[in-house]
Amino acid sequence: MNAVFFDLDGTLIDSRADLAATVNHTRRDLGLLELSQEDILAHVGQGAKYLLAHAIPEKAADVEKLWEIFRSHYAEHMLESVVLYPTVRKTLSELHDRGWLLGINTAKPNFAVRAILEHLGVLRYFGNAIVAGGDCLEMKPSALPLRECAARMRGHRLSSHDWMVGDHWTDMKCAENAGVKGAFCDFGFGKLNDARYTIRISRMEELLRYCKAED
Repeated sequence: MNAVFFDLDGTLIDSRADLAATVNHTRRDLGLLELSQEDILAHVGQGAKYLLAHAIPEKAADVEKLWEIFRSHYAEHMLESVVLYPTVRKTLSELHDRGWLLGINTAKPNFAVRAILEHLGVLRYFGNAIVAGGDCLEMKPSALPLRECAARMRGHRLSSHDWMVGDHWTDMKCAENAGVKGAFCDFGFGKLNDARYTIRISRMEELLRYCKAED
């Protein structure tokens, strides 16, 4: 069987409002002025601590404290505005029906991932094949979390027929490092930089053209 691995923020879910609000909650707690959503989202994609160190540079020397404040606020507000991007639910359902294995490979904190997927009604598509920030010794663009995610799919072995789907350069570099195909989502809020991809999609359902039914 072949597999599709998905990033979360900017790929399956639009979490911009909740992420930006939580960072600004954290800044206010520290007596700092709020930032624009655009300025905050520029640092999403490489884990929560990277986000905090760059969105709150005034206190970056104490990133563990920032993390504790952020975690508390995000746990409270992470489900307020988050939604699936258009055609995501349809795409996941069709891929599942076609026999594809589905996984999540994200740098998003692990405490939030299952809660959000369950809230949005799509957790059932992924089973144990979820690797989040804190679950692996390395994060994207390393291939290690992708290999770990594959191992949780009944011991699936990565192949050139598999896909990594995401909106950030780390997703596409991860695909390259793991020897799988990369689908870049240009509807997300990540940065491609100089990363290469196999296909570029503007709606998730476009992926279905490239993932045929399993024999």
